[in-house]
Amino acid sequence: MEGSAAITGALVGAAPAADSTGTLVCFSHLRWDFVFQRPQHLMTRFARSMAVLFWEEPRLIAGLHQPRLDRRTCPLSGVEVATPELPAGLDDPSACAMLRDLLDAALTERGAADEPLTTQGPLTTRGSLTTWYYTPMMLPFSAQLAADCVVYDCMDELANFRFAPPLLLENEARLFDLADLVFTGGYSLYEAKRNRHPKVYPFPSSVDRAYFAVARDGAVVEPSDQAGLPRPRLGFYGVIDERIDLDLLAALADARPDWSLVMVGPVVKISPEDLPQRPNLHYLGGKDYAELPAYLAGWDVALMPFAINESTRFISPTKTPEYLAAGRPVVSTPVTDVVRHYGGMTGVWIAGALDGFVRGCEAALAIRATPDWLAEADRFLAGTQWDDTAGRMLGLIEDELSREHAVHPIGAPTVWPVPPRSTLQGPAYDVMVVGAGFAGAVMAERLASQAGKRVLVVDRRPHVAGNAYDCRDAAGLLIHQYGPHIFHTNSADVFDYLSRFTEWRPYEHRVLASVGDRLVPIPINRTTINALYGLSLDTDEAAAAFLASRAEPVSVVRTSEDVVISAVGRELYETFFRGYTRKQWGLDPSELDKSVTSRVPTRTNTDPRYFSDKFQAMPAEGYTRMFERMLDHPNIDLLLGTDYAEARAAYPHRHLVFTGPIDEYFGHRYGKLPYRSLRFEHETLDQEWLQPVAVVNYPDEAVPYTRITEYKHLTGEQHPRTSITREYPQAEGDPYYPVPREENQALFKRYEALAREESGVTFVGRLATYRYYNMDQIVGQALATFRKTFAAPEQAVAPVGRTQSATAVITTKGAAASAA
Repeated sequence: MEGSAAITGALVGAAPAADSTGTLVCFSHLRWDFVFQRPQHLMTRFARSMAVLFWEEPRLIAGLHQPRLDRRTCPLSGVEVATPELPAGLDDPSACAMLRDLLDAALTERGAADEPLTTQGPLTTRGSLTTWYYTPMMLPFSAQLAADCVVYDCMDELANFRFAPPLLLENEARLFDLADLVFTGGYSLYEAKRNRHPKVYPFPSSVDRAYFAVARDGAVVEPSDQAGLPRPRLGFYGVIDERIDLDLLAALADARPDWSLVMVGPVVKISPEDLPQRPNLHYLGGKDYAELPAYLAGWDVALMPFAINESTRFISPTKTPEYLAAGRPVVSTPVTDVVRHYGGMTGVWIAGALDGFVRGCEAALAIRATPDWLAEADRFLAGTQWDDTAGRMLGLIEDELSREHAVHPIGAPTVWPVPPRSTLQGPAYDVMVVGAGFAGAVMAERLASQAGKRVLVVDRRPHVAGNAYDCRDAAGLLIHQYGPHIFHTNSADVFDYLSRFTEWRPYEHRVLASVGDRLVPIPINRTTINALYGLSLDTDEAAAAFLASRAEPVSVVRTSEDVVISAVGRELYETFFRGYTRKQWGLDPSELDKSVTSRVPTRTNTDPRYFSDKFQAMPAEGYTRMFERMLDHPNIDLLLGTDYAEARAAYPHRHLVFTGPIDEYFGHRYGKLPYRSLRFEHETLDQEWLQPVAVVNYPDEAVPYTRITEYKHLTGEQHPRTSITREYPQAEGDPYYPVPREENQALFKRYEALAREESGVTFVGRLATYRYYNMDQIVGQALATFRKTFAAPEQAVAPVGRTQSATAVITTKGAAASAA
């Protein structure tokens, strides 16, 4: 667990990017070289794309006359570690002043946002500055930094720890006020903090699965201080402090003297004399992180004997997924987040009292010899990788930075300071439209061109087109920033409407699925069946008869699993649908509404097309250009990179069209509606083509992504290189897919009832109606909503009925907005 620099390269193979465009300063109460855990995992990965300065707690040195800063660079990760050294005996104000001076000297003094940054010392701050806090106690000497994004990564409830500083809660309250984003180390902590900040995101413990999986194969050399211990061995690694139930540990050793209990880790905040001593209880001390898989390989069961007290109330132990990745069953005391996430797994036992803990260990030893339980663990671990967690966090930071540096066509509120809504005279806009995707753009265009309304379109992203946004990458190829968008419709009205704003490139979408060593068509058709089973079925009737012979009768079709099994049988279900659905939704198909898999047909012919719609084409110049034309109207103004909550009061309007998440509009009054999100990994390859079609699906759960898209198939561009995107479904991030379950629909109905009572607001689009729509369906819904709500000449636009207090922050963060 110690010596993080020594293993960083082996862990992630990362060196700092030479063309870093930003700087992240991490303020941590945990030293870089003490225990390799959450801060080290994340900062090592962040250093791939930006300069990272890891600021430690100061060392107090007797006889030192002047403060100084010890700076060293981790040679493998590129993280720069800064340790202040202060004279011993300082009072708090003096120490704070010295730390502030050391920090200011280490970082570039930042001027106006558009001025180049200067350099003082070996670290050059380039581009944006992000400050990242693990402890609020470092805020007093760092709050003066003009950070573009402030992150509070609240990995533990530090106030509940032994020897917590008296001012910790006061400083934490200040940090909540200052932070742009708050991350929590688990869901229990998220539930405790979510009402203290509008942007709180849970990021529970993650794992580097491949790193720990080496413990499964038995090929590692066992450490000498463990090799001679009798079997079975039950082990724990981690910091040994007030969070460990020492009484339980002693009682377990007494109850089973034939078991070797191995404790690996440094002893902190408790006296070594307080540790129980037994012949079968072995304390091996702190170890390097690189050694942990070797110790795990020699254990039969992994233990988490945590005390259940205030210090463990909110913990989400990183070791749980690490133990499982190493192939070791786990026995834990009932830590809340362990019970929540792992309590139902076959390879995890939860017990509080000694008798239950012993029984759990006995069951774990028995299952250790039957590794079938590992498949369940691996499915769970596939979505908990540190690379994915770091990527999701960076995505949220990039969203904040994009809003921070967005250039607004409208640069200041029409009224400032913002007066009470009741005193506003003469609204500047008839309608404010929230969202510049399909629903918002169609509504804005119709309102401006057909109803003659003055419209302001607001979007928190710095561009139009919503998820359909496309752009040129570094190679000059047109890519879809948020994954492939394939236009298809049977509606002539929708196609004719969009044709006003774009020419079309004919395109019929084809998708292949990677099954073993072959690519076969999806949806399943006769070609798929022949390829998989070595058949030569040559008629629709023969294919239908084959599928019927495989189908399993289901009395009542309720779930997505029922839909597929009743149509094609369990083998094809497991080959194409089960793994893909688990990855896409984070749920088994048996837990999802039947609508999910009902959307994918099964064919008995050889039609290779994914869709059978009458109109199938791609915008000739891309989606973004189509949206730009749609919104190019003298009655439409755009305000991009701005949250509507910041603009709603500053830009008076008579009516609001809301296309965002309906639960967000109502302040998550009844709780958040569940969505699945996506992370996109874009890459340009030095080859002309990668795959024979635009999209290849990967239904195997062992592959972490769901599909790869190659864009030249969609755009028709000719280029010696090719650009692709891998998609990784995830729980956190921008909302993409409403999760279709009965309880979620019931929650939506409560918000829908609120929406019906909301005067002066029209809700339209998939997020506002909590329903997945294809692009043409969203366009059709928006056109119908316009005709129903606004098109009648005699119908006036209803005034906004709510009074909402909002602070308009339209200018660059940190600059005062004022009226001319």
